[in-house]
Amino acid sequence: MTVLMAYNSISRWSGALGVCAIVAIIRPAHADPRAVVELFTSQGCSSCPPADKIIGELARDPNVIALSMPIDYWDYLGWKDTLADSRFSARQKAYSAARGDRNVYTPQVIVNGSVQVIGSDRAKIDGAIGDTAKADGVMSVPVSITLSGKQVTVSVAASTKGPAASLGEVWICSVTREVPIAIGKGENRGQKVTYHNVVRNLLKVGDWNGAAGSWTVPLENISREGIDTAVVFVQGGSREKPGAMLGAASASLH
Repeated sequence: MTVLMAYNSISRWSGALGVCAIVAIIRPAHADPRAVVELFTSQGCSSCPPADKIIGELARDPNVIALSMPIDYWDYLGWKDTLADSRFSARQKAYSAARGDRNVYTPQVIVNGSVQVIGSDRAKIDGAIGDTAKADGVMSVPVSITLSGKQVTVSVAASTKGPAASLGEVWICSVTREVPIAIGKGENRGQKVTYHNVVRNLLKVGDWNGAAGSWTVPLENISREGIDTAVVFVQGGSREKPGAMLGAASASLH
């Protein structure tokens, strides 16, 4: 980002926040993924296109659930992000609050809810995936989703890692695999950028206490025009203070 508070080729912003998390699957596409990688990006950030490309590469890895979460706090710089959602901005800031720092910027990647790195640094992303996978409880809980008629059932297995890794929230998100955007103004004016695995809606399914459980959601709450994938994950902590990813799954809706 070249406008306002630029730092190491990334754009920073600080402020208050709420938050979000995620969880889901629908006909198993990714078995036992080892990482959830969330990119906080913006169409108005000149440093973001390389990170957006990396998310596209990670999206092709069957062991990784890669998600784009476009934020809205750069909209005033000359281009309103057409995919941005204030809930993603809130989620990013909640991560910062949980870490106890002020590291909120674009492009920023959060790996397994635990480690933040610059989104355009593939080596650090890969390193964070490996490091977080060693932490107790991370991505250890089997999650699945079943589509039956007009209902989606999310199932979460019991934890085997003890109380520290047995409290969290179950979320489901609606995802569009690819969204090409022609950017008309701002720092990326004139560019056409393809955004990958863009989260278009977030829905909390329920709370998880470590025991096996299942939740049923109307399909109409998840699927709409342009949505082709469902992602589910169980995340430690809460909306206001998100923690480590405990389990996740994704699958095609078509």
